[in-house]
Amino acid sequence: MKHTFLLPIVLIVLVFGCAKKQEEERQTATEKFCLTPKLKEKISIETVQMLPVTESFSLTGNISYNSDDVVQFSSLYNGLITNTFFSLGDHVKKGQVLAEIKSTELNSLQAERKSLQSQLLVAKRNLQATKSMYENEIASQSDLIKGQSEVDVLKSSIENVEQNLALYSASGEKSVFQIKAPVTGYIVSKNMSPGTQINDNEGALFTISNLSKVWVMVNIYSMNLKDVHEGMEVKITTPAYPNQVFIGKIAKLSQVFESDEHVLKARIVMDNADLKLKPGLAADVLINRKTDQKNMIAIPASALLFDNNQNYVVVYKDDCHLERRLINPVKKNKDFIYFENGLEVGEKVIVKNHLLISEQLKDNQLKSNKIN
Repeated sequence: MKHTFLLPIVLIVLVFGCAKKQEEERQTATEKFCLTPKLKEKISIETVQMLPVTESFSLTGNISYNSDDVVQFSSLYNGLITNTFFSLGDHVKKGQVLAEIKSTELNSLQAERKSLQSQLLVAKRNLQATKSMYENEIASQSDLIKGQSEVDVLKSSIENVEQNLALYSASGEKSVFQIKAPVTGYIVSKNMSPGTQINDNEGALFTISNLSKVWVMVNIYSMNLKDVHEGMEVKITTPAYPNQVFIGKIAKLSQVFESDEHVLKARIVMDNADLKLKPGLAADVLINRKTDQKNMIAIPASALLFDNNQNYVVVYKDDCHLERRLINPVKKNKDFIYFENGLEVGEKVIVKNHLLISEQLKDNQLKSNKIN
């Protein structure tokens, strides 16, 4: 009898314990996932918008220095380059000595100056003598004027020679002309080295450019011409920085096709304060083209998550109310995803570091479904 009485009590305790355990598991599984302050600092949130549907196409181009902000240096004298003190790509300051030229013309100018200085010394003595004779009424006023004129002419000739010597910072010690940087900037081309012979028809020895702004020259084919116009915003990427997008605008569109390449050239002027855009780099230029379709609901392409052959986004309501929502895109380009339903204009979605949040929401949902 005693054992028979204890059995129902044991069963009640077991049933109550199992029920309590299931309730605890259900509460744990359905517990809300909340963003911590540290995690929230790492995410980005964007608002769902209604936008025109655009298609993207890419054009090729290359980065070049700003031709409106360059100085090309050509030699005014013949001679031999004896030393250079710079390399291609160097940053140079105005007045910095870049090279030395050994030239017979320097010897000629120095000899001419010495001769003129001797003549001036004699002319000054003659003028002084003429002044004395004029005061004693031996020489005429015309003699005095002639002597003064000769001194003035010789002074002018010496000044002209000295200006020519100063133009190339002539060094009397080394008997060379010194080439100095005319402006501050970067050496973007160099056509000289020790031993180079400089002739009358020599081109630019070097080119200096201020790379704070550069040009991106874009190749436009005839099929894309109708979709490109001056003033439109474009996105630019380079192989050197594949994950970084540079924003620019088409500043100039040529009106003549290049005969060799059969393309029309467009120029994009880019700020380059950090000097990442280096002349010579290839560039891809992304252009968005509007379509004839009506406006559609749109979110940034970075908001999309692909899992088990389906597309999801993480909808943000507040830090403790987040939803992993299934959507079906209708169209997409490199910037935006378009769809007809699944989201409402004004809702918010997470577009950065949302994969971890999505996985946590997915695990919570699986646990909840398993218990139920």
